[in-house]
Amino acid sequence: MKTIFHGKLALQQRVLPNYRVPFFELLNSACEGGMSLFTGLPRRSEGITTTDKLRITYYRLDHNIHLFGGSLYLCYQRGLTDWLKEWNPDALIVEANPRYLSTPSAVKWMHKQNKPVIGWGLGSPPVRGLRQQGRLAFLRQFDAMICYSQRGADEYAREGFPLDNLFVAHNSVSPAPAWLMPDRPKTFNPSTRLRQSGQAQPCILFVGRLQFRKNVDLLLGACAEMESQPRLVIVGDGPERDALESLASEIYPATEFVGAKHGAELKPYFTEADLFVLPGTGGLAVQEAMSYGLPVIVAQGDGTQDDLVRKENGWQIPPDDFDTLLSTMKDALSDVARLRTMGEESYRIVKEEINIEKMVGTFVKALNSLRGK
Repeated sequence: MKTIFHGKLALQQRVLPNYRVPFFELLNSACEGGMSLFTGLPRRSEGITTTDKLRITYYRLDHNIHLFGGSLYLCYQRGLTDWLKEWNPDALIVEANPRYLSTPSAVKWMHKQNKPVIGWGLGSPPVRGLRQQGRLAFLRQFDAMICYSQRGADEYAREGFPLDNLFVAHNSVSPAPAWLMPDRPKTFNPSTRLRQSGQAQPCILFVGRLQFRKNVDLLLGACAEMESQPRLVIVGDGPERDALESLASEIYPATEFVGAKHGAELKPYFTEADLFVLPGTGGLAVQEAMSYGLPVIVAQGDGTQDDLVRKENGWQIPPDDFDTLLSTMKDALSDVARLRTMGEESYRIVKEEINIEKMVGTFVKALNSLRGK
């Protein structure tokens, strides 16, 4: 039975990335009084794909005023409090980011109406001195906190945030798979290039935007040094594509660059692969790869992958560490039976534990926990 929030929800985001649309639409359907979303636009240099196609009760696109850059970046969202007065929600969820200068005023307005505010954040890595004092004051304004990962929840708990008001909604961009896991053979497929020798050739897949931070160059180099000479398929486009194709022609010319693919176009690539590798930051495609029963190798990041990628279904490796990437890929492909078992666990995780349906359920649980307080 679907859990419902019996009220009107307001939710603030700095920007609306395209990948969040399914989650927000599903959350809207779980709010009896509907949901309103407030966002602005990113800087052009950020490369965030946004959308204005959102089927919710009320969507407000206003103005983000971007100040400074890098570690000094600040953002002021004009019209945030006016939007709250207009929508008059029963609860507010905001990004728990102290760099957003308009958030405290919105929180104060809600509390004057005796209505709760929930922060939604990555976590609270250790800081010292005045920054620590400022962070504690920032966190105390929230009635509850929704975290992307257990690591984030643990960090908030160390700051003294009440455990009863901490909720872990594992970061997800995909629904639970509605399809059966592909039935992969017990051995790797025979190599097309090496058919005469009958040598098996595992297939490694990368899906993502071709940017410098994705470390695809390290993936090319690792494949070039592997005795198994895996089939390497690169799905995606971006500013680094020409440079990567040039590098591949020198060190691993068999690399297949197939360009950007979306939706149903991705299915054959996920189905044919044996291992998904993401050696850099980001990783929206990891969950989709897991939904097709693929074990995964991902670079460690902000903690959002910690609960998703476990020793039972994959490997987390340090970013920018070529030797570890190479040794991990060799280890992964050394045991086909183990690899298939890990793929089955990947599928189970996104089917049963980490998907947008479960994520919405946690948001509703957090909202309902504050009703009447």
